[in-house]
Amino acid sequence: MQPIQPPIAAEYLQADERTLVARIQARKKELGSKLLILGHHYQQEAVFQCADMAGDSLKLARQAAEAREAEYIVFCGVHFMAESADILTDGDKAVFLPHLQAGCPMADMATVAEVAEAWQELAQVCDVERVVPVTYVNSSAAIKAFVGERGGSVCTSSNAERVLAWALARGDKMFFFPDEHLGRNSAKALGLADDEIVIWQRGKPLGGLAAEQIKKARVLLWDGYCEIHMEFSAEQIVQWRQKAPGIKIIIHPESNYAAVSAADQYGSTEAIIAAVKNSKPGSVWAIGTEVNLVNRLRAQHPDKTIHLLAPSACCCKTMALITPASLLWLLDNLAQGKLVNQITVAPEIAKGAKLALDRMLEI
Repeated sequence: MQPIQPPIAAEYLQADERTLVARIQARKKELGSKLLILGHHYQQEAVFQCADMAGDSLKLARQAAEAREAEYIVFCGVHFMAESADILTDGDKAVFLPHLQAGCPMADMATVAEVAEAWQELAQVCDVERVVPVTYVNSSAAIKAFVGERGGSVCTSSNAERVLAWALARGDKMFFFPDEHLGRNSAKALGLADDEIVIWQRGKPLGGLAAEQIKKARVLLWDGYCEIHMEFSAEQIVQWRQKAPGIKIIIHPESNYAAVSAADQYGSTEAIIAAVKNSKPGSVWAIGTEVNLVNRLRAQHPDKTIHLLAPSACCCKTMALITPASLLWLLDNLAQGKLVNQITVAPEIAKGAKLALDRMLEI
């Protein structure tokens, strides 16, 4: 069920951006070390500049866990990120999300009820004790708990290949959710053949697969996807190479396999940032990921030419719900002792989810 965002007063919604940012900075100074604001790379610039720390989802969750003085951790990201932060932090810290409807459509494509039903169906065909579940960090705490309780692990876009290799070494098969494209790109990088990788289609008996297909497969992929990264294609890469010979193409592994295969490099947001930063002055890039990160890299590296790979804006609409207005509204409430938009994971779910997160860290 989609959480309901409390109303944000007109005084916030009607104020200009400069005023809002100035008021946020004043609140930050007032709250001091009690407050830690985390900003994901896909945040709009006005929010991003207010963050104390920046990074991808798991990096920020780990920074939250390592924060010693902070009592209030404000996660400028989406819901599953704030959940991960709550799971990894001590009980003396409270995690908040500036807008409760800032979710992740991909994470919502795999509910724990759907995954549990698929697991039961899978048990009719093969020994699920020999199936290792793996979930992308872009998933709910309930999915992470489901995985953790069955001996599986979480993965990120930067370590997916290592986690998949670990899973395949432990069992006969690996069931990966919710992003089929990260799963396929990682499985192909490990050398698996096409007929060893199958798609489990949501809502279809046995995922739309024949029993023999399941028995033969080593990797089962849930049919979820990122709406933003599905906008990048191999055809766009061909067009850029024709338009700008010598251009470097880097793309996020949530993109489809054809696009990832056609690119020069693929990697997580942190890997994309590092690749551009470490390239020579005068380098020309086309980048396949969310537009706010691409725009930020363009501003940070004026000695390089940086393009968005796709012709469309490629903006994460749910991430965009976090605005200076919603951030200031939350900070004003915290300053008054009102704990609004707190994200808490039930202890029984947090326990299983932490098992899956800890396994990833061990791997």
